[in-house]
Amino acid sequence: MCTVYYGPVINPQSLTDYLALPQCFICVSPQGNIEWLVEDVESTKLNDVLSQHDYAPSDITLICLDDGEFLMPGLVDTHTHACQVPNLGVGGELELLQWLDNYTFPTEARFKDVGYAKRTYPHVVRRIVNSGTTTCCYYGSLHLEATKVLASLVHTAGQRAFVGKCNMNRNCPPNYIEPSVKESVDTTLALIKYIEELPKAVDGETLLHPILTPRFAISCTEELLTLLGEVAQNNPELAIQTHISENKSEVELVKSLFKTNSYAETYDKFHLLRNNTVLAHGVQLTEDEMVLIAKRGSGVAHCPTSNFYLSSGMARVGMLLDHGVKVGLGTDLAGGYSPSILAEIQHASIASKMLAIQAVDNKKCKCNGGHSESSSSGEEDGHSRGRHGHKQPGRFTNQKLSIATLLYLATLGGAEVCCLQDRIGSFEQGKAFDALLVSVREGDTGNPAVWGYNPDRDLTHGVTAKSADNNLIEWLERFLFCGDDRNIKKVIVQGRTIGGRDYHPLR
Repeated sequence: MCTVYYGPVINPQSLTDYLALPQCFICVSPQGNIEWLVEDVESTKLNDVLSQHDYAPSDITLICLDDGEFLMPGLVDTHTHACQVPNLGVGGELELLQWLDNYTFPTEARFKDVGYAKRTYPHVVRRIVNSGTTTCCYYGSLHLEATKVLASLVHTAGQRAFVGKCNMNRNCPPNYIEPSVKESVDTTLALIKYIEELPKAVDGETLLHPILTPRFAISCTEELLTLLGEVAQNNPELAIQTHISENKSEVELVKSLFKTNSYAETYDKFHLLRNNTVLAHGVQLTEDEMVLIAKRGSGVAHCPTSNFYLSSGMARVGMLLDHGVKVGLGTDLAGGYSPSILAEIQHASIASKMLAIQAVDNKKCKCNGGHSESSSSGEEDGHSRGRHGHKQPGRFTNQKLSIATLLYLATLGGAEVCCLQDRIGSFEQGKAFDALLVSVREGDTGNPAVWGYNPDRDLTHGVTAKSADNNLIEWLERFLFCGDDRNIKKVIVQGRTIGGRDYHPLR
């Protein structure tokens, strides 16, 4: 039986545009795919729309959203370290390389104990899912068996995800380093095989994918990167994830170790830059590197919380976008201290505003990215057909990111980075129904930061019930900037509820 949702819907369209649809009708098949979508339906016309699609009311399960609720695409986390979650909020006084040595590597080394992985990873996956992340790119530790545990738990949870085991055979502590290139490659191939042999969903959809994970260039010898490049070339559909240009000291060390002109050139040398490569951070990328990354079709995981926390800097996301680089958001746990992509939206907004403040006068700027002559961020709303965002597609360098852009990065932009844009990231016929059911109803969320839907209080002084009920744009903004897991009632992947406040799995 199909499930049909009726009520307010937010639907990203582009970097400059999204749809706010107060009366949307979405039909989801038993397999979890969107069969059809009607953007504007009066409540009295629901049966007429069903009839037009050859359905009777008895053929469907109808879910009508309450006032103060809306649906939006699930959040995509393009970069996180599952094995660092026990380290959340610790070590922020240090920068990247010192933080790794003093805090992170000791934490990850504990996953040598498979029992510890079995005790820890269930809490990690559940927290990330309940934070609204329907798709996640996970780094495991260097340990094969522990990463199998992670993969199995993600698979059981029903989250859409990529899981990789770190490759790292130099510049690591003696108790946390792979003993040989052969073992690094062999265990990587073993994990790929393990994940690919896990049972598919009932409808045949593959939700969990392996991903090649050279930790970062500093931790890999040329021999190891050469062999990993060969693995990649032999498996063109195999995704790749790694770090790039996070910290100035890191960048200089990479160029010294590999005798290359840039960090991006290093990965390209070993055939690790391609359309399904996810590059985390990119804070220190040069424009030449941006051009190369765009040419290869690789994507960047923007991790602003981590970039601030470890004093790495502010990635020039606007310039990346102007160069045609795919960009999504990443929590980078535990460099980032929140499992929620909402925190990344908030910090991405702040970072873009700081870059705009610091930017030189547009007429003197030497960058290749374009600038508008006004100081507008493009946040003006175009109100035709429920659209909100830029009236005209804009350029992004040294401009603050609009709500439309931030929403896109968290959803459809992340999907593009993961090469999943044809399946997720927005609501379209034929796509998977990966969604969040969000509530900003004050009475039932318990989130004091959200000044939410409360008609008994707010419907005064000429404010009508209709205007309050249709205030979907404000609901979205309040959720993005003030919301948390308490505002997420359901986390839905492939049509199935897998998390959220109202999720109560059978025990």
